[in-house]
Amino acid sequence: MKHLENDKIVLRALEPEDLETLYRWENDTEIWRHGSTLTPYSRFALRDYLNNSLTQDIFQSHQLRLVIVSKENRNCLGTIDLYDFDPIHSRAGIGILIDKNYRRQNIGLQALELMKNYASAILNLQQLYAYISTSNEASYRLFIKSGFSESGLLKDWVKTDNGFEDALILQGILLKR
Repeated sequence: MKHLENDKIVLRALEPEDLETLYRWENDTEIWRHGSTLTPYSRFALRDYLNNSLTQDIFQSHQLRLVIVSKENRNCLGTIDLYDFDPIHSRAGIGILIDKNYRRQNIGLQALELMKNYASAILNLQQLYAYISTSNEASYRLFIKSGFSESGLLKDWVKTDNGFEDALILQGILLKR
């Protein structure tokens, strides 16, 4: 577990007990604009997702969601995801959600660094990438601080209440070949 923890946080697999926390996060409409969710999730659908995630690994599902947990009090602080896992090309997309009660406490940077280490050392990935809406300044700063760099701009990529918004592609190269 050394790749998934530091002195403050641990990244752990989803557990059935995470249902209510996931339900709250997945149904927070303020977060939807940064992802691809447009409809609420039922507890039934999330329970099914949890059950399936417990039996499939990243090579089967091509995704991995880990919960960010405080070592001090075991509170769930957020999630960090790898998606579109591509072992042939040694890359994956990455996304992060920090609960609004725990933002601006350096948790996102710590979790991102742990996931980068895990992706490199355990999954042998060469790179991670993220799509970030141009209005999501906090996420942009987080990824830049973690060593990601801009590699592209997608015009009118994200639909908003006011039309469309551009998104940046950020890449983090993990293994120098």
